[in-house]
Amino acid sequence: MFTGPLASAAPPINTGSSDGPDPQAPVDNPRPTVASLDRVERITDRWLRLFVKSPAMGRTVQVQILLPADRSRPRPTLYMLDGRSADNDYNNWTKLGGAVPFFADKDVNVVLTVGGPASYYTDWNHLDPVLGNNRWETFLTRELPPLIDARFDGDGRQAVEGVSMGAEAGMMLAMRNPGVYSAVAAHSGCYAMGSDIGQAQARAIVRTYSGDPNNMFGGQDDPNWLAHDVMTHAGQLRGTVLFLSAGSGLPGPFDGPGNPDARTSILFGGPLEAGAYACTMALADRLSRMQIPATVDLQPVGTHSWPYWQQELPRAWPTLARALGID
Repeated sequence: MFTGPLASAAPPINTGSSDGPDPQAPVDNPRPTVASLDRVERITDRWLRLFVKSPAMGRTVQVQILLPADRSRPRPTLYMLDGRSADNDYNNWTKLGGAVPFFADKDVNVVLTVGGPASYYTDWNHLDPVLGNNRWETFLTRELPPLIDARFDGDGRQAVEGVSMGAEAGMMLAMRNPGVYSAVAAHSGCYAMGSDIGQAQARAIVRTYSGDPNNMFGGQDDPNWLAHDVMTHAGQLRGTVLFLSAGSGLPGPFDGPGNPDARTSILFGGPLEAGAYACTMALADRLSRMQIPATVDLQPVGTHSWPYWQQELPRAWPTLARALGID
């Protein structure tokens, strides 16, 4: 369908030596692993930092969680993925996307990734000397959900929402792990990782943080690129509730003189969003031809910037809430 314009702190866990394995050594696909909660720190009574000891990542990983006001019964969980410039202290959905006030009255646990810039929140083939050991797919789909459900009364229902890099990542996670997520909301992403253009774009993003793209999915002919191509494997999304959005790239209400970043948004965010618009239309067409339902929200204006993604929260929420069984 097209629409228009606290947990108290847990005892600390000894994480061992900080010396990691050889960065050039291959990373084998892990067997299912069990994560444990190292400690919890309060930002507010309902906004917590969780430090999770991840066997897959080989380190303690921070995520954050927003809890509902009423915690008297089990509830579903929404996982929110950041964009390319993922911060090591906060997820941009909380800093720039309005997630904290928006979810204040929602009956859902909201788990936010922290860090992982230019990682695509996926399992890399190899350790990277700069970006480290990225085993995000295993962490997010196998290790973290049972821990969240057990500690924070999750009811087993999950959805994922992401922006830009995180939009493609969210769709990849759902495509590669059918049944893990009831719904996906993807804002301003591209979804053809296995194509020449899609691979070139992903390689450029990894390089912006001095990572080696070959460490993610291998050389240009490595089949792992195609294995993460949502367009190619769109059939694996059947049964998952989908929400896709993008702006046209034309300047809109947040790109005027009152915005000190307007020049950057227009000159750089405009072309990026125009590309995401074309990518979103291509995936929407692919899904339509396969008779896989999707709600597609294409806006006549909007650049690749957070004020527009903040507007997408209330637009995507009804689709996510219905899939999660939330009134």
